[in-house]
Amino acid sequence: MSLFKARDWWSTILGDKEEFDQGCLCLANVDNSGNGQDKIIVGSFMGYLRIFSPHPAKTGDGAQAEDLLLEVDLRDPVLQVEVGKFVSGTEMLHLAVLHSRKLCVYSVSGTLGNVEHGNQYQMKLMYEHNLQRTACNMTYGSFGGIKGRDLICIQSMDGMLMVFEQESYAFGRFLPGFLLPGPLAYSSRTDSFITVSSCRQVESYKYQVLAFATDADKRQETEQQKLGSGKRLVVDWTLNIGEQALDICIVSFNQSASSVFVLGERNFFCLKDNGQIRFMKKLDWSPSCFLPYCSVSEGTINTLIANHNNMLHIYQDVTLKWATQLPHIPVAVRVGCLHDLKGVIVTLSDDGHLQCSYLGTDPSLFQAPNVESRELNYDELDVEMKELQKIIKDVNKSQGVWPMTEREDDLNVSVVVSPNFDSVSQATDVEVGTDLVPSVTVKVTLQNRVILQKAKLSVYVQPPLELTCDQFTFEFMTPDLTRTVSFSVYLKRSYTPSELEGNAVVSYSRPTDRNPDGIPRVIQCKFRLPLKLICLPGQPSKTASHKITIDTNKSPVSLLSLFPGFASQSDDDQVNVMGFHFLGGARVTLLASKTSQRYRIQSEQFEDLWLITNELILRLQEYFEKQGVKDFACSFSGSMPLQEYFELIDHHFELRINGEKLEELLSERAVQFRAIQRRLLARFKDKTPAPLQHLDTLLDGTYKQVIALADAVEENQGNLFQSFTRLKSATHLVILLIGLWQKLSADQVAILEAAFLPLQEDTQELGWEETVDAAISHLLKTCLSKSSKEQALNLNSQLNIPKDTSQLKKHITLLCDRLAKGGRLCLSTDAAAPQTMVMPGGCTTIPESDLEERSVEQDSTELFTNHRHLSAETPRPGGTSQEQEKKKI
Repeated sequence: MSLFKARDWWSTILGDKEEFDQGCLCLANVDNSGNGQDKIIVGSFMGYLRIFSPHPAKTGDGAQAEDLLLEVDLRDPVLQVEVGKFVSGTEMLHLAVLHSRKLCVYSVSGTLGNVEHGNQYQMKLMYEHNLQRTACNMTYGSFGGIKGRDLICIQSMDGMLMVFEQESYAFGRFLPGFLLPGPLAYSSRTDSFITVSSCRQVESYKYQVLAFATDADKRQETEQQKLGSGKRLVVDWTLNIGEQALDICIVSFNQSASSVFVLGERNFFCLKDNGQIRFMKKLDWSPSCFLPYCSVSEGTINTLIANHNNMLHIYQDVTLKWATQLPHIPVAVRVGCLHDLKGVIVTLSDDGHLQCSYLGTDPSLFQAPNVESRELNYDELDVEMKELQKIIKDVNKSQGVWPMTEREDDLNVSVVVSPNFDSVSQATDVEVGTDLVPSVTVKVTLQNRVILQKAKLSVYVQPPLELTCDQFTFEFMTPDLTRTVSFSVYLKRSYTPSELEGNAVVSYSRPTDRNPDGIPRVIQCKFRLPLKLICLPGQPSKTASHKITIDTNKSPVSLLSLFPGFASQSDDDQVNVMGFHFLGGARVTLLASKTSQRYRIQSEQFEDLWLITNELILRLQEYFEKQGVKDFACSFSGSMPLQEYFELIDHHFELRINGEKLEELLSERAVQFRAIQRRLLARFKDKTPAPLQHLDTLLDGTYKQVIALADAVEENQGNLFQSFTRLKSATHLVILLIGLWQKLSADQVAILEAAFLPLQEDTQELGWEETVDAAISHLLKTCLSKSSKEQALNLNSQLNIPKDTSQLKKHITLLCDRLAKGGRLCLSTDAAAPQTMVMPGGCTTIPESDLEERSVEQDSTELFTNHRHLSAETPRPGGTSQEQEKKKI
């Protein structure tokens, strides 16, 4: 059991489908027994009255038959039970039972039994009062300071206080401004009644004021009675608590002071006799009942507060001292002495769960046996440890890690792209200028071998391509199930995507014996979309601003066989020119040489060359693979088009800077707009009217500026996204040309792609320029470094937006320069050392000294005709251009 769970000492369930409330529980020595033990008196709304005296044989036992002393059906709902000196001529305790229309006072007595059934208890009616009004609750005490007897005050549902002096009715008074009844309590020290009205304020009425006030029977006063004798009922003091009260208790553990405790819906108040707040506690939960009781510390009071979370909290003033868990939500809580056990907490729920519990822990009588001592044999321990380690290693090999084939066989994913367009295009909300945007259907098939949980399919394509649906969820409850989903892909916006490759990723959980919830796994499958989805046959162009030439080692292939469906109508099978018209508006022309083994791609925009160039190389490789040719290769021998690439970088960076300026300006205008609003609000709230001094005109102008700036920010974000897509296309093209130029392996091309394309999305916090600059700088100081000095340089660990792109363009140029001198890309640490390598064009080595490097640099700059201005540097005094180059890395 938990340390903070109430210890069940005795419990029972009362009746069947009976209901109870906070007034239905009372603890007292109702039978006036000589041992002074308390009895539990419980009344229900069904009219049953029960009296218990628990005697459990051991802790946690349920109720036995002999624990129930008395059970009586009173035939009327029991609203409240109290025990006090309610009969004249005696100071013995009697039981008062409040019904809705009747007050009954009983005498409970026990008779010693002569047989094994035990003592017999009986309840005798001493007197009763029939009420003229429906009762709500009652309180009792020595009203007026009388000694040796208790009077009863009953509050009716319509706000009348009825006072009974034992067997006789004394008087009745109506509370002023009454709407709904609240909790009622009596303070013996101030001889006053305290309640909480519907105005959510605590009110105190003196008993003497109630006794001498106008009789309640004369509530409908006439003008003559108003002028006659009699006092008006006046409240002694009030305190607004701002919420409805659940209960009131008055505690006085010494003669010097007493406290009024009020339990609200969200707060707990302790008041002085005069209504001043002694302290209050804000509760973080909804309370259900409470009970203040005496504290062992002088000057403090302990309080039990139960809530609707089945918790019982014990506070010393406002400090939480203990919290315990209950099996039910109590509506009434009492503390008493039962079976010589002091401080038993008795709780009652609204459905009749009656429990006696205590706090703390049960003492443990278990004693651990002494361990048999023996001498340790370390040789045997070493042998045993080696055996156990071998067993653990074998288990990890066989069960801890699955073989790759088994893991792949858990789920098979296949993607099929339809070769034909959809008969009815699924494109919606497109921003492309053409009349009809085609769409193509993609089918993804999933087949499981074992039971899988929470399988989720996510599909991603490069923007501006759009999917009709990109998320799917599956449940493979049995093995060997096949699920197929279909969706359509189309071009949504009027520019060209950077790639036609899509990716289908499936994440799932495979349950095991050790982990029933499943081990998370991910499997992906890539697919290619057809070129005709974003491109149409177009008219070839003889002139263009940007051209690149791809060399091959095989004779030229007819473009009609490479691009069926894109050729113009011609009788000649050897088509050597072909035009492509992208849906976004760009036009690209492809030419195949009739005499040499070259292909030329040309367009008005540099980034538009990428998709056609990539498609050409892929289709050439597929064509020669079908022909059985294995030594097919492509190369690039022209000048590297870095100047065109740098223009795209500058345009993208300019949009980023412009976006920052617009957002900063928008923030300033928003601050100005709120300041003008505050000024206007202060003018409108001012009691003395004052001229607006054109604040309304300024507010209207600022509002228009905010709207215009917000539109400009939105437009710039769209342009930035489009520019980043074009920059990615150009980056792909540059990486492809570098790979063909230096005949890089697939691993080296992958390193270039990781360095140049680290981001899928471009944001203001982390942009493309600073990320790529950091990656290229890392390559230059590791695998492409010339000396140990460059390896020792430390790069800035923080990525911030640069002031301009000159440093990035310098590093890209230097990267191409190092690759042209024979440098190789590798992520291993061994490759960081300077090595002598053979260039593809001859046997020139990487220079070992600065003098050699200067001569080589003069020859290498001729390879980059479009960025010669970046390679030329003016030497500064005190160092060569080569040393300045090292400092900039």
